[in-house]
Amino acid sequence: QTKTGMALLYDEVSENAYDIRLKLTKEVLTIQKQDVVCVSGSDHSANHRTVTLRRQPVGGLGLSIKGGAEHKVPVVISKIFKDQAADQTGMLFIGDAVIQVNGINVESATHEEVVHLLRNAGDEVTITVQYLREAPSFLKLPLGSPGPSSDHSSGTSSPLFDSGLHLNGNSTNTAPSSPSSPIANEPKYEKRWLDALSVPLSMARISRYKTGTDKLRSNAFEVLALDGVSTGILQLYTAQESADWLRAISTNISDLTLQNMKMANKCCSPSDQVIHMGWVNERLEGTDSTQLYKYKFLALKGSSFYIFSTPPVSTLDWVRAEKIYNLCEVLFKIHKLWLADDCWLQANLYLGIHQDYDLEDQRPYCFSVLVGHGKSHYFNVELGNELAVWEKSFQRAIFLEVQRTGSKTYVCSWQGDTLCFTVDFALGFTCFDSKTKNVLWRFKFSQLKGSSDDGKTRVKLLFQNLDTKQIETKELEFQDLTAVLHCIHSFIAAKVASVDPVFMDSQSIARKYMYSN
Repeated sequence: QTKTGMALLYDEVSENAYDIRLKLTKEVLTIQKQDVVCVSGSDHSANHRTVTLRRQPVGGLGLSIKGGAEHKVPVVISKIFKDQAADQTGMLFIGDAVIQVNGINVESATHEEVVHLLRNAGDEVTITVQYLREAPSFLKLPLGSPGPSSDHSSGTSSPLFDSGLHLNGNSTNTAPSSPSSPIANEPKYEKRWLDALSVPLSMARISRYKTGTDKLRSNAFEVLALDGVSTGILQLYTAQESADWLRAISTNISDLTLQNMKMANKCCSPSDQVIHMGWVNERLEGTDSTQLYKYKFLALKGSSFYIFSTPPVSTLDWVRAEKIYNLCEVLFKIHKLWLADDCWLQANLYLGIHQDYDLEDQRPYCFSVLVGHGKSHYFNVELGNELAVWEKSFQRAIFLEVQRTGSKTYVCSWQGDTLCFTVDFALGFTCFDSKTKNVLWRFKFSQLKGSSDDGKTRVKLLFQNLDTKQIETKELEFQDLTAVLHCIHSFIAAKVASVDPVFMDSQSIARKYMYSN
């Protein structure tokens, strides 16, 4: 199914916007620009057309013009009056820039100079025109030709002077002149929407932010292809149109990503499947106050969480990742929609993992992934539904990895002894001597009632003795305490989800937020 619609292409350098037409298919977003094309006859040059107009006693040349050098645009035909001189030629169109009048070049002429030339050019006026494909929107030219019936621009009048040349000029001949009409073998021209740029949507990304800032563009966005080709800034007329286009383009990108995942998964073992992948913005920790973001491509595959600078296209690309983390040892946190009763805390576990981010960030839809050694990555996505998908995908990928792994063992120490600490999906927690393998203690997940740590290497785990109902404190020291705490967290959350599969869905912050909005 193809979606089409009108939009503006905004040029940040000139600060002008140009009328374009968008055409969206499943795989490609195409930008079309209007141009005049020769549809029959010998085409001397569709770019430059030379037309002779015969001024009529009633109606004059039958056209109006706008623009001029004082506005940094050429003089263009802004109106063509039906059945009058200009219209009868079949060779002139609204949006044609006037290049010459009776052999005099007017490309750098002011509005008044061109008006004067045309009005004093006698009964026969020969003009050379070229269609202005990128007519600035401030000219407010109707997109249809002729007549204003298909005008998509706002009803306000142009700030530029619109001179009508349908009035009588300085004609020396008062006798009715023969009408301007196309000669039989003259080429015929039509105004058409032509493809100017096609952006493939496979692995493409959308950007709604002004470059290098946290400022959202108003009803505007940019689509960037995998190879870096950009649509430029697409400005829509209303917030509703902008939302509709964003949704449609985003859906097509997601569908293509799903196809790419299915293709990749054919080459992977059942334990190494891609669960989800896509573009995000990662906040760079800068020394100055400005928060810079960089595009990153994330993937959840098999036992790992990958961060790439560019998407993996072949199987060999997976080793090119900037960072690879074990899924059992990461913690997913939604930031912008942070609530005290978030789903992970509902797993009857409090591990003293604090939110130490400043939430001054201007961007909505942010999440972070906490990794080992107390480090973290802070991400932002463009649309709310993407946040919900990442939340669900991380949960699913982590739970699958926990069930596949079954157990994780870490070397730890206490009072000079080297011990082993195992988190097991079926048995819970076990601590044993690394040399003799003697089990020192064992508790079920349900017996863990709390924990505290020093933020470095030491943790206190509080277990309830099933017989005495007393709390027993177990202290351990780990080289990478964060990874161990995340692992405990992943196993408990997976255990809760396995007992009550509906529980995680009912606790999804992002999805609750999306539906309520």
